[in-house]
Amino acid sequence: LDPLSQDGLDLLESAGSIEYEVRTGLSGQALRDTLAEFDGAICRSGVKITAEALEGNHRLRAIARAGVGTDNIDREAATRHGIVVMNTPGGNTISTAEHAITLMLAMSRNVHPAYQSLLEGRWDRKKYMGSQLAGKTLGIVGLGRIGLSVAKRARAFEMQVLGYDPFFPASRAKEQGIEICQSTAEMLPLVDYLTVHTPLNDETRNMIGLEQIEQIKKGARLINCARGGIYNEEALVAGLKSGQLAGVALDVYPNEPCTESPLFGMPGVLCTPHLGASTEEAQTNVAVEAAELLIDFFTTGAIR
Repeated sequence: LDPLSQDGLDLLESAGSIEYEVRTGLSGQALRDTLAEFDGAICRSGVKITAEALEGNHRLRAIARAGVGTDNIDREAATRHGIVVMNTPGGNTISTAEHAITLMLAMSRNVHPAYQSLLEGRWDRKKYMGSQLAGKTLGIVGLGRIGLSVAKRARAFEMQVLGYDPFFPASRAKEQGIEICQSTAEMLPLVDYLTVHTPLNDETRNMIGLEQIEQIKKGARLINCARGGIYNEEALVAGLKSGQLAGVALDVYPNEPCTESPLFGMPGVLCTPHLGASTEEAQTNVAVEAAELLIDFFTTGAIR
């Protein structure tokens, strides 16, 4: 239902017992009709599989999301219809972790505005004094695959790493060079950088708002390569204007595609259009893994 790497399509082709079609850009009745024709579906983040799209569906048995987040799929509606929803959490781990580090570095060294100044014919070395990562404290909320990969790379940059994840065993943290905090609130006054790697749900939506930004260490920089909405946009704007925040780097937004935001153009802000998993390697990995999920499901009944 979304563009998929050829390697994933080749795997479906080689399965032998599976017929597939590529139908992208669907919504409304066209999507509903298509879903009613097939036993399984593969999507990325583009198509929105809502309760309405699944209404009256008596055939679809499984949906594989080529990526981590499944917030573009109404899982409760799928469950009511007996449809299994699976994702591919490992395929884009490294690419997303690298992008979080990329945003941290580029934001800290004013890479975009400095390059823009050259394009405009200016040589402003003094204007773009930066900050190094070494010796700084990074707070990571969410210590799943991506969070741990970010931690590993941050340690290589000689950063101190704090982590919060209620599901992560403290015994493993020491091995990873992570100091565990008991809450996000405990972490905020201590961090120079904060990055989040959690799903978007009722517990994480607006997790960082005005109250939290007042608590955070003055001059902190925030990064979000997870899901839009974890940081409250209005609070970020207020934090930047007050000087409480030195920078904000976002790859994700509450509503995507996003081409307008009060943050765009503000000093200290660096934004990209959801590029975390946009590498050839990640797209190949998630496509192959999604194809494997459906092949296994339809040939052996396995669910992962």
